[in-house]
Amino acid sequence: MRCLFSSGAGFAALLALAACGAPAPVAPAPAPRPAPAAAPARVTAAAARQVGADELGRVPILMYHRIAERPRSVYDRTPADFTAELERLADENYVPVTTAELLGRRLDLPAGTHPVVLTFDDGDPSAFSLTPQEQPAPGTAVRILLDVAAAHPRFRPVASLYVNEHPFGGDADGRALRWLAEHHFEIGNHTRRHTNLRTAGESAVTTAITEGDALIRQAVPGYRPTTLALPFGTHPRREELALRGPGYAYDGALLVGAGPAPSPCSGAFDPGSIPRIRSQSAGEEAEYGSAHWLDVLASPAGHRYTSDGDPATVSYPRSEGAVAPACASVGLAY
Repeated sequence: MRCLFSSGAGFAALLALAACGAPAPVAPAPAPRPAPAAAPARVTAAAARQVGADELGRVPILMYHRIAERPRSVYDRTPADFTAELERLADENYVPVTTAELLGRRLDLPAGTHPVVLTFDDGDPSAFSLTPQEQPAPGTAVRILLDVAAAHPRFRPVASLYVNEHPFGGDADGRALRWLAEHHFEIGNHTRRHTNLRTAGESAVTTAITEGDALIRQAVPGYRPTTLALPFGTHPRREELALRGPGYAYDGALLVGAGPAPSPCSGAFDPGSIPRIRSQSAGEEAEYGSAHWLDVLASPAGHRYTSDGDPATVSYPRSEGAVAPACASVGLAY
């Protein structure tokens, strides 16, 4: 029997095939509907209590300048000292974040861990420079940070670097700044010529900040600096000019070494005057240095920021008091 039918006969064609003993083609099964995305799990008071969450606690913002085999001042650390400090932070469950992430409360950290901010002032080549192969140079702070992070997977290799003109020994073509931006490091303003904003007139203050801002934007098209490290740790006489002025607007301004910073969800947090801790373990004024403050923060009375593991909730012991208004809608007191 010859079976003749039009290929466009649709359902009739299928019947004809069946009548001729030919297997009917199998229609493709409909694509399965994607399962609805599961809602992210919200932390409970019991879970927050179990990990000792305290997201109103204090945050160490560590301040570095130079990495040098032969330190010239208390602002310098040897490569061995710097490595040891990073290893200590990793061992004590700190997770690096940038200043911008802290201010924006973008703190997606594992439960029970603590944020730390690593800041580097002045754009010194010992903090960062690139090899001809465009890799962080051996012995620089960024290279050491990357190596420590490779050995400790939860220890994020990020930091905030505050630059003046000619950062990292020159960087005339902006290669170094672009590398940092592409690898999730923060580039912050330190004014173009490290201007003392306390002694400068208002016009000189705004010029110093806008020129520093422009240098970063020109080197890294599309990048917007959001934080300022105050040179010498001094505010302009009109303090508000540190954050707002003609042509610039910043989310925060950093001081020089003092102590831990309040949580950005604490009522004590002042974005215009964020304290930092000088990286230091011994010597003159060591009581203000990082080794001392990390000991204090690790103590039972240290009041250290401890994550609840839920970036959408701010958990804290009820005894801490009220959360700041900006965080009140996501606060969880237990």
